[in-house]
Amino acid sequence: MTVEIDDPRLAPLIDAAAQLRRLWTGGEWTEGPVYVPAEECVYWSDIPNDRVLRWSETDGAAVALHPAGYPNGHTLDHEGRIVRCEHGGRRVSRVEPDGSLTTVADRYAGGRLNSPNDVVVKSDGTIWFTDPPYGIVSDHEGHKADSEQAGCFVFRYDPGDDSLAVVSDALQDPNGLAFSPDETILYVSDTSRDRIEGGNHHLFAFDVTGGTRLENLRTFAVCDPGLFDGFRVDVEGNVWTSEYESVTIYAPDGGRLGRIPVPEVVSNCTFGGPSGTTLFITATASLYALTVATTGATFVPPGAGSPR
Repeated sequence: MTVEIDDPRLAPLIDAAAQLRRLWTGGEWTEGPVYVPAEECVYWSDIPNDRVLRWSETDGAAVALHPAGYPNGHTLDHEGRIVRCEHGGRRVSRVEPDGSLTTVADRYAGGRLNSPNDVVVKSDGTIWFTDPPYGIVSDHEGHKADSEQAGCFVFRYDPGDDSLAVVSDALQDPNGLAFSPDETILYVSDTSRDRIEGGNHHLFAFDVTGGTRLENLRTFAVCDPGLFDGFRVDVEGNVWTSEYESVTIYAPDGGRLGRIPVPEVVSNCTFGGPSGTTLFITATASLYALTVATTGATFVPPGAGSPR
C-alpha cells in the first residue's frame, strides 16, 4: 500500500510508508466501527449477516452478538456506553453495562423510523443520527417494509427531556455524519439510492446554530465516481472519509489532501487504539487498521467508561 499525498498538509498526519493491516475478513458488508477504550477493542457490524463483531490485539476477532437487529453505525456516549443504529429494529439503541438494550428512539410523528444508519453524540449529550431507508427497501439489510415517515431526516435526540426533533429534511438519503472539533459544523454524506445512474455523491456541511439547529447547507466535497459513506473528523478538523476503494482525507477548507488505497470498497472508519492513533477501516468483507499520526476529534483515553 502506498499513501497518495496530494497536499503537503497531509504529510504530518500520516506516514506514506505505513502498512495497512487486514485484521479480519469473512463478512458480507461490514460497517459502523467503534473503538471502546475500556475494553481496548473495536466493535463493528456485518449488516447482511445480522451480527456485531469484536476484535482486540489480545483476543483477535469473534462474534459479539447475533442476531443483532441488522446493526449499522455505532458510537459511544459520555458514559462509555455503545449507542447503535439498528436497521432491523428501526431504532437507535444503547447497550447498558449489563449487556441489555435500551431503546433511545424508534418513532417520530406517530410512525416508526425508517432504518437509522449512523450516529454521533454531541458534547452536551444529545444524540444526532441519520434515517435513510436502506433497511426497509429489501430484506438484505433489514426487513422490507413501507416507510412511515414523510422523508429521510437527520434527527436530534435530547435525553434531558426525551424529545426527538428533525434538524434537517434537506437531503435525499442522509448517511454518515460527524461534527467538527468545535461542533460548529455538522458534516453529513448524502448517499442516494440511485447508486448507478445519477443520484447524490456529496458530502455536505451545515452550520450548527445555538447548538441545536442546522443552517447554511453547502457542498463540502463531491465523489464521482463512487460514493461517500461513513467518516470521522480528526482533532485538526480534517475529514477522513470512505470514498470507493480508499479513505480520502479532506482539509477543513475542503481541499483534498490525499487518499489511503484499500483493496475493497470502504464503508466507514474510526480512530482508536491505546493512543488514539489507529485508524480502523471497515471495507466490504474486512476490517483493516493503519497507524496514523493524529487522533479523532472525540478521542477518549483508555479506561474511560465500561461499555459492553
